[in-house]
Amino acid sequence: MKTYIPILITSLLIIISCKEVKEDHIIDPENIYAWCIVPYDSMKRSPTERIEMLKDLGITKYAYDWRSEHLPYMAEELRLAKKNDIDVIALWLWIDNDSNSLEGLNSSNEKVFSVIQEVGYEGQIWVSFNANFFENLSDADSVNKGAKMIAFLSNKAAALNCKIALYNHGDWFGEPENQIKIIKALPNEDLGLVYNFHHAHNQIDDFPEMVTIMLPYLWNVNLDGLRKEGPKILPIGAGDYEKEMIELLIAKGYMGDFGILGHVEEADVKTILKANLDGLRN
Repeated sequence: MKTYIPILITSLLIIISCKEVKEDHIIDPENIYAWCIVPYDSMKRSPTERIEMLKDLGITKYAYDWRSEHLPYMAEELRLAKKNDIDVIALWLWIDNDSNSLEGLNSSNEKVFSVIQEVGYEGQIWVSFNANFFENLSDADSVNKGAKMIAFLSNKAAALNCKIALYNHGDWFGEPENQIKIIKALPNEDLGLVYNFHHAHNQIDDFPEMVTIMLPYLWNVNLDGLRKEGPKILPIGAGDYEKEMIELLIAKGYMGDFGILGHVEEADVKTILKANLDGLRN
C-alpha cells in the first residue's frame, strides 16, 4: 500500500468538464493541499512524522492548524517543511472575544506571530472569529468591529510579508456576504477569502449566486462531501452536491488550489486523506 499511494497521487488527473467551460481545468497534485491534519490525528504525529506522512502521500503542501499544545513545536515544523520542500501555504488564527483589543492578541495568537517572525515565514494567515466576537451587535456594528480587527491583523501580517484571508466558520462571519462587506470596508488592504465546503451546508442552494460575488476575492477552497442533512464531515464523493459545486467554481473561472481535509476526531489522518484523494479521483 505504501508504494501504491505515491503512484496514485502522482497520476491523479481529474478533468472536470462543464458546458460553460471553454478549456478543461485539471486538478493535479500541484493544485491539492492538506488541511486540518495537526490536531485531527489519532496517531498524534510529531512534526517529523507529519512531514513524512505528506511525502508518502505525494502531497507537497498543506495549511497549518493548531491547538495550544502544538505551538511549542510550530517553528520546528515550519523549518522541517521548508527543508523537505513541503509548502506551508497558510497558518490558522482564531479570534475570540478575549482578543478584541487592538493593542494586542491573546497569548496563543501572539505566539503564532512570534513564530512567523522567528522562522521568516511568508504566506497566508487564515482568520476566523468565534461567534462571541460579534455577539449582540447589529450588522453595521459587526462590520465595523470586524474591519477594525482585520485591519489590525493585516497591518501586522504585512510587516512580516504575510497576507490575511477571511475563513468562513459559521455564524455571522461565516457568511461570505458579511466577509466581503469587511473586505470592501478596507480597500487599501490586500485581503482574500477561504471558502470551506464543510461549513457550507446552509449555503448549498445559494452557492451559485455566492460564487459570483466571492470569485474576485477567492484564494482557496477546502473540499468536503456535502449533504444538506449532514454530517458535517464526509469523504469527497460521498455527498450529493460537491461535484456540481466544484464544476461551478471552475466554470465561473476559479483557478486556485483545492484543500482536502483530515478533520475527523479519533482517526488516523493519513487514512482520511487517502479516502479524500480516492473520492476526488473518482
